[in-house]
Amino acid sequence: MTGDPTECRNICIQCRVNTMQTIRDNHRSYDALQYPLIFWEGEDGFHLNIKQRNSTTGEETDQENATNDINNIGTAYILPSSYSGSPCHMHEYIQDAMTYVREYGRPDLFITFTCNPNWDEIKNLLFSGQTSMLCHDITAHVFKQKLKSLINLITHHLVFGKTRCCLYSVEWQKCGLQHAHILIWLVAKVHPEEMDKIISAEIPDQNANQELFAIVTTNMIHRPCGTLNMM
Repeated sequence: MTGDPTECRNICIQCRVNTMQTIRDNHRSYDALQYPLIFWEGEDGFHLNIKQRNSTTGEETDQENATNDINNIGTAYILPSSYSGSPCHMHEYIQDAMTYVREYGRPDLFITFTCNPNWDEIKNLLFSGQTSMLCHDITAHVFKQKLKSLINLITHHLVFGKTRCCLYSVEWQKCGLQHAHILIWLVAKVHPEEMDKIISAEIPDQNANQELFAIVTTNMIHRPCGTLNMM
């Protein structure tokens, strides 16, 4: 994943001739693995000696975009904070988060929210035979709307009481689904004797609430992976 403190990755790909090949993270075939939304057809990414294309015809030219000569790499630019994902952009978010901490102290609630590929809003938009893992645009849009609804439920409907402020970050899990980390600052601080009213680590009574029992046992229990998972 981008940003992992790993100097050397052992990346193996399976070629169409059914052979295995080990590549580095700067190989032309790696971009399709790292950015499946951009290279959704599995095409090659950027590489040295890549050919330019004619802007009118789209055909490759004999002129190269880059060479092995370090003097031809070009000029380095610092991306501004208005460029999403740039170091300045992320640093600005960090400064905003630390401002909350400096003003209101540590957050009261830490909430996680994960995309569920079995949501009806996702399944209803799939064609016959499609799976959600092949339609990241659909899961991303549905997750975004669900996340906005959850934030609105917490901050405007006062589920946990009056809210001072909140912030969240969204990441893509290695399984391909979105996952959000949410921090909530409450006006009235949560006391130890109130924890059991907010947090529950118990499986609900199946006879008392069948729907809640099904939700918890399906989504909130970690099971063995692969063939060991009998569910």
